[in-house]
Amino acid sequence: MKKLIIIAGPCLAESEKMVKDTAEHLQNICAKFPNIDFYFKASYKKANRSSYSSFSGVGDEKALRWLNDIRKMFNLKVLTDVHSVDEAKIASDFVDVLQIPAFLSRQTEILVAAANTGLTVNVKKGQFLAPDDMKKAADKISATGNNKIWLTERGTFFGYHDLVVDFRSLLRMKKFGYPVIYDATHSLQLPSIGEQSGGTPEFIIPMAKAAISVGVDGVFFETHPVPANAKSDAGTQLPLNISERFISMLVEMNAFADGLE
Repeated sequence: MKKLIIIAGPCLAESEKMVKDTAEHLQNICAKFPNIDFYFKASYKKANRSSYSSFSGVGDEKALRWLNDIRKMFNLKVLTDVHSVDEAKIASDFVDVLQIPAFLSRQTEILVAAANTGLTVNVKKGQFLAPDDMKKAADKISATGNNKIWLTERGTFFGYHDLVVDFRSLLRMKKFGYPVIYDATHSLQLPSIGEQSGGTPEFIIPMAKAAISVGVDGVFFETHPVPANAKSDAGTQLPLNISERFISMLVEMNAFADGLE
């Protein structure tokens, strides 16, 4: 049975204690499931904010050191976003996977810089892109000789302030030969409806079930001890206290889907 990639953690590294506690909680859960390949996710800063006054981070170096500390403390793999060529080079010393945010998925210099670190590069599909366009992003990375590429579906613009997921896009991207991840939380955002983006978290579970049924290689979700108090993406993060039930469901669904192939 193939291992299911699980990428989970808070949207933003808000405090050292929150990052540590969340990482430990998720690591303990995923250790119960031998068929999970777990990556802890936290952004060390948020460059794309709905409002100038929105919280963007505690400081790059401080947050990156937190991520590296939990990486060593819990012997886990860590993923974070990068937003520029310089950031790709700096962050690569602290994490295992570099993520290219959706709005930057066409930016050649950032894709190439991330690829040149030798780390796995996870590219979020831009909300404005067709799934076939993601092959161009993957080709930019593979041209460097780095074939450690993931492609992530996080929804497509559906009019103003809304996103929709076309599940055909998951199958179309799988044809490129790279692991395909479904982003179960960002795909349910309601972008830029206030000081923070809103969301419809009540659909996280059914949409994730649909993605597993389609045959994705992994699921990405953001989770926070108290989502209402989160300083970023409060409207879409999954409560940490139900993350074990959610992960267990994903594993069970994946085993069933794998048996049908």
